[in-house]
Amino acid sequence: MTDLATPFSRIKIRVGALVFCGDEVALIRRDRPSGSHFTPPGGGVNVRECLLAALRRELAEELWLDPDDATPPELCWVQDQMVTRPGPTPSPRKLHLVFRCHVTPKVRARLATLEHDELPDGSTESGIVEWVPYKRLEQLPLFPLIGAAVSALARPDAPAGNPHLPPITDANYTWR
Repeated sequence: MTDLATPFSRIKIRVGALVFCGDEVALIRRDRPSGSHFTPPGGGVNVRECLLAALRRELAEELWLDPDDATPPELCWVQDQMVTRPGPTPSPRKLHLVFRCHVTPKVRARLATLEHDELPDGSTESGIVEWVPYKRLEQLPLFPLIGAAVSALARPDAPAGNPHLPPITDANYTWR
């Protein structure tokens, strides 16, 4: 029997997408007292929800993107996370599945510029949708730690290479 009070004994799956428009990619910027950080739009996969359905739901919620207005999502990177985080509940292990899709400038013009993330206590945290040149992602405080892999692409639609990225651990990341 698994001890649910043990850190990393629960595994969560998060889907996210790098939505490209030309050489820029949409990221959610969150400004906190500890500093700003960026994440690709996305979120957790619900019980009995298929991965692509979760991705479609998250893109619709966070960017107002109708997936039919983008290229089909392509799974590019997978990253395992085992990071100790503050708080009363044990840290979950998280598997990040990062997809890539492309939109036209016309579609981009219709997308959200602000995102509201619901927190466990029922409140919301706002994030700003920021379009960033993909070659700059390595320089940003980006989570999951995909910046180097994305910045290394020769062009936005280039093959991603090995999808398995090094894991995120307490040795290479500090929870903010």
